[in-house]
Amino acid sequence: MSKEENLVSMSGAPIFRYTDGEKEWEAPTGEECIEEISNHIEQYIGEVSMVFHELISDTVHIDVHHVKPTPERPFHTLVTSGMSDLKMSVPENVDSTHYMELMVTLPEYWQIDDESFKDERWYWPVRQLKFLARFPHKFDTWLAWGHTIPNGDPAEAYADNTKLSGAIILPSVNVPEGFSSLEIDNDKVIEFYSIVPLYDEEMKLKLNKGSDLLLDKFDKHGISDIIVTDRKNVAKKRFGLF
Repeated sequence: MSKEENLVSMSGAPIFRYTDGEKEWEAPTGEECIEEISNHIEQYIGEVSMVFHELISDTVHIDVHHVKPTPERPFHTLVTSGMSDLKMSVPENVDSTHYMELMVTLPEYWQIDDESFKDERWYWPVRQLKFLARFPHKFDTWLAWGHTIPNGDPAEAYADNTKLSGAIILPSVNVPEGFSSLEIDNDKVIEFYSIVPLYDEEMKLKLNKGSDLLLDKFDKHGISDIIVTDRKNVAKKRFGLF
């Protein structure tokens, strides 16, 4: 990881670039809390119908737990386990979680099976879960509420059926109270955050104006963490932001 001196966004937040500093391949750690995480998911969200296990892992072994839609929760929920096996490199002066797992929420029509995942249009949310779950450990950094990560530099669309090209880390609004935190012991509390995809203009809005304005516009237009590939772009000029 590298941070260019005095490089900040217009909102005052520092900008980090990860073009250098990636660790070399490391043998993955064991799955320390997979059973606790699986039980936690089933307690609050629903039965885990499938776990997508990695065959080859680097640094941490990331699995993805799938909860199918139900009448009460008519969307797919995918949650990682393994990211929290290692402590994130949170700066000493930052009050933030050291242990995290990530999730995405997908509409009921989303195709989730091995055959469909050969098509990037269906697989990219899983790819991002795995990439971002490994990201802080590969670059000796951390993820936290409001962090944004573009899909490359310059950012590219995740698939050919969407213009979404980045993501922000936020708490999910589509989980029951109590799910967001899992206490393993006195020294380890895992927090669960959602990956919310963004358009390039929304990424720029957040960097220039801060998270509050972006989230206010999300609320105004009913944007949640459920991934919709062609949803409204709340930072377009027609919405009066620029």
